[in-house]
Amino acid sequence: MTVADSHRAVEAVWRIESARVIAALARMVNDIGLAEELAQDALVAALEEWPRKGVPDNPGAWLTLTAKHRALDQFRRRDTYQRKLQEVGRDMELRQETAEAELDEALDDHIGDDLLRLIFTACHPALPAESRLALTLRLLGGLSTAEIARAFLVPEPTVGQRISRAKRTLADRKIPIELPPPAELPARLGSLLEVIYLIFNEGYAATAGDDWIRPSLCQEAMRLGRVLVGLMPAEPEVHGLLALMEIQASRIPARTARDGSPILLLDQDRSRWDRLLVRRGLDALRRAEELGTLGPYGLQAAIAACHARALTPEATDWERIAALYRLLAHLTPSPIVELNRAVAVGMAYGPERGLEIADSLRDERALREYAHLPAVRGDLLARLGRAEEAAAEFRRAAELTRNVRERDLFLERAAALSA
Repeated sequence: MTVADSHRAVEAVWRIESARVIAALARMVNDIGLAEELAQDALVAALEEWPRKGVPDNPGAWLTLTAKHRALDQFRRRDTYQRKLQEVGRDMELRQETAEAELDEALDDHIGDDLLRLIFTACHPALPAESRLALTLRLLGGLSTAEIARAFLVPEPTVGQRISRAKRTLADRKIPIELPPPAELPARLGSLLEVIYLIFNEGYAATAGDDWIRPSLCQEAMRLGRVLVGLMPAEPEVHGLLALMEIQASRIPARTARDGSPILLLDQDRSRWDRLLVRRGLDALRRAEELGTLGPYGLQAAIAACHARALTPEATDWERIAALYRLLAHLTPSPIVELNRAVAVGMAYGPERGLEIADSLRDERALREYAHLPAVRGDLLARLGRAEEAAAEFRRAAELTRNVRERDLFLERAAALSA
């Protein structure tokens, strides 16, 4: 194996195993910043050693064990060595264990609990939303600061500062790396699911930049969702979120033309939808329904399932979608949910009914700079034959969006209506 091959293998292993390595170290040292530093040290050691000795049979265990040894070396150099060893439940005989026993220890059954602790800590409500996003992608996605910056179109130093501040906040507030108490679990789980959903949404419909879709972010969010399902299989909303993401992601191959321009839902070639992802999403939705009443993510997945089950746009059950949006609005009142309901009602019962709902949202502060409010009004007005008013709404939507592809789409709609 060449040095280049070894380095590629290290990078691949790191992307897969870094979260588990950091999680195991965080349990040991109770400090996310230090855990990440130790894991990075192990990564450097792998880059130096694997080209000479080859990739080990169990590379994840090798990284974990190497990082733990470095942690013990640091503790030994400090006056607090004995106290630290007592805290982490180790004794002086650890370094004399056989290599086989050490590998078994690195692969012990704490892995699931460790990852769950790390996920809940990275998504702690004490952190701002943008810091939770960056820290989650860094620790659990294995993404570099540069990759996160490219994904969200922000300067790399900004992402670095967010990650540093997040780790500093966790340390300064002495937030323990542990599972939340049962009483806090629903609220904390909501924060965690929100972070994963925000990552997916930014990939599915980018808020800014030249690309309408960033599939890599969607893939990362779905990977995190699958990890979470494995760690929390009895939580219906975890399955609901995974179902929503997989059904939505099934449309990605049909959402853009060859030149990258957007193709709207009703114009998509449904034969290009990924039917494997549809089946997986529907299976996850069934599991969520079996576990209990659907929550916000489960209801959104049920809405997405209505589209997935319709082989043609005309076969879409818009009345059911409108009813599901009403349930969602009752469960989580939001102007954006109401705007989506306006679309569904307009399709189910006529554009006049949909426009009534959309018009009632025009004074909502949260939607004043939201491009999709005028876009929805433009579509409903166009269906009512009010072309000039519709064109004006699409021009307004183009002014508000920061995504180049979306702006072009709105301007094209406006030009067609004006013509």
